Amino acid sequence: MLLEWIILILIGLVAGTVGSLVGLGGGIITVPALLLVASLFPGYSHITPPVAVGTSLVLVIITALASTISYTKKKRIDYSSAWSFFLASGPGAIVGAYLISYFQPRPFYIAFGLVMILVATVMQFREHLKPKSVKWDVKREFTDPKGNSYRYGYHRPTAWIGSFVIGALSGLFGIGGGSLLVPMMVLLFQFPAHVATATSMFVIFLSSILGSATHLIQGNIDWMAVLLIAPGAWFGGQLGAWISERMSSHALLIGLRIAILVVAVRMILEGVG
Repeated sequence: MLLEWIILILIGLVAGTVGSLVGLGGGIITVPALLLVASLFPGYSHITPPVAVGTSLVLVIITALASTISYTKKKRIDYSSAWSFFLASGPGAIVGAYLISYFQPRPFYIAFGLVMILVATVMQFREHLKPKSVKWDVKREFTDPKGNSYRYGYHRPTAWIGSFVIGALSGLFGIGGGSLLVPMMVLLFQFPAHVATATSMFVIFLSSILGSATHLIQGNIDWMAVLLIAPGAWFGGQLGAWISERMSSHALLIGLRIAILVVAVRMILEGVG
């Protein structure tokens, strides 16, 4: 019992730190970890894919809230843009949370593995892709605490369609969605990277509340796992925001991409076999 508790606490710490550092939300780590715990420990065998996703989304709320508080103090969040994106990502999270009831375990493993590969691919190439020219109908200007000013904007229909799809993936797979939301903001709308990361965490926080509420109605949350993972997720979310201010995340991202691909292949093989 003690070993299981320690493992769950560490899952929260790792997921929270990495999720906050790169804007993932942590779910891409939590869901596979919970399914692995379910396969190793009989006391957690009741954690099915829907329960893992619902539990993960509750923890994403905690991680995203901790990050949002840290980024708010640093004045890095564009709240106006965040609320606009949430108008679409919120309903998308509700739709995705309902769709999971139609997934059998094996197709879910395969689909989740493919999404993980997509996330790892985006993480790999997003720094090498050139921003696309999208006509803005909303123009924004942001000044950071150091006095640096940035001009960017977004196209409402494009932002809403992308946010809805990302929100649906978040509700369906419990991944938060920041791994896809940040590249959309940076590559399509030319958000400064540090503003996009911070703003995405606030959008994730709001969307995860709606997605979690939908999973709660369906009974897809393991509250004991939430209780054990939550402290690590909370401190990890703050730690990730702190690390992002003091060191390069390049080496961490390389290791994370490799880990995501390994887990993705394992889940696909489990689904196929």
